Amino acid sequence: MEYITAGESHGPCLTAIVSGVPAGLSISEEHINADLARRQAGYGRGGRMAIEKDTARVTSGVRFGRTIGSPIALEVVNRDWENWTDRMAAFGTAPADLVREVTPRPGHADLVGVLKTNTDDCRNILERASARETAARVAAASVAREFLASLGVEVMSYVVSVGDAAMAPETMADAAEHKPLDIELSDMRCPDAKATIAMKKAIDRAKADGESLGGTFRIVVTGLVPGLGTHATGSARLTSRIGGALFSIPAIKGVEFGLGFEAARRPGSQVHDPIVLADGDFIRASNNAGGLEGGMTSGMPLIATVAMKPIPTLMTPLETVNLDTLDVEEASKERSDVCAVPAAAVVAEGEVAFALANAYLEAFGDTCMADIKANIKAYKARLRTMGR
Repeated sequence: MEYITAGESHGPCLTAIVSGVPAGLSISEEHINADLARRQAGYGRGGRMAIEKDTARVTSGVRFGRTIGSPIALEVVNRDWENWTDRMAAFGTAPADLVREVTPRPGHADLVGVLKTNTDDCRNILERASARETAARVAAASVAREFLASLGVEVMSYVVSVGDAAMAPETMADAAEHKPLDIELSDMRCPDAKATIAMKKAIDRAKADGESLGGTFRIVVTGLVPGLGTHATGSARLTSRIGGALFSIPAIKGVEFGLGFEAARRPGSQVHDPIVLADGDFIRASNNAGGLEGGMTSGMPLIATVAMKPIPTLMTPLETVNLDTLDVEEASKERSDVCAVPAAAVVAEGEVAFALANAYLEAFGDTCMADIKANIKAYKARLRTMGR
């Protein structure tokens, strides 16, 4: 199962095509649009979110609410397109009053993209490099999420820190115990009410200073069977696939599984998870590994902590070089958020969901849901015999 997206930030729409989806999977418009709404929420979002109200239109691959085994196409309309029709037209000539973007923002794809593609307008780069593209990813990922949910697998996320405002340190066991409702009712998608208040205050200060803020969030996946992924090849390990998927999200700078860097500071006896037998199942007494061992799922909750850098667009801009004059100027100011960590967490849920959906399809077949579920049932039965 894989997706491809197309579309620019201020173009007519964003498009996603999801291929490799087995037949017979129930798909809900309400679930897709709920995920899109979650991506748009969060304290610190900018003016674009006041314009857009994202919903997806499914144009192929689904009939009467079930997949039919062909590629699924989804479309998310950009409402702001009506304000950009002349400046972003696919054909014709540029308007006489077109203002090119020639002051690239530090930390963005602007300058490197201009150098790579030999264009004289950063807009040709920034339109696609914009995080607006992730709306299409979230729509596409709803298919992978529905697939996992039908197998009893749930994916959630929550914000751990914004700037220097953070939740109190917690164990991997604590991370798997948070209630989704507590997360979604928080303006910061953070289950800690005290930390939520501190994060909002940090965002307010940053906004007043013309700054932006990054932070960290945690992905938690429950209900996984052990043995997904492989130890045999480096690129096929789930640690590789999930890490690569998370790093594909704009602004992501770090990924930790389980204890992550903390594991490097502890002796082995305080890192590795003892194996115990419980009612015929092999489980771990702890989950410091974050649900992954040897590139495969252990059956424990999968836990990843992800770091996002501050958004490059600053209302008090840094210095840059004007591409026309080569003089020092202030970087451009594109309408932007102060903080988008809660939104990035929702995007990351989708990326992890795709990686795990593929692991299930590789292990249990990819043609139709009836066969996949039957194969998983047989696999679970075999595992129980090994523990008896």
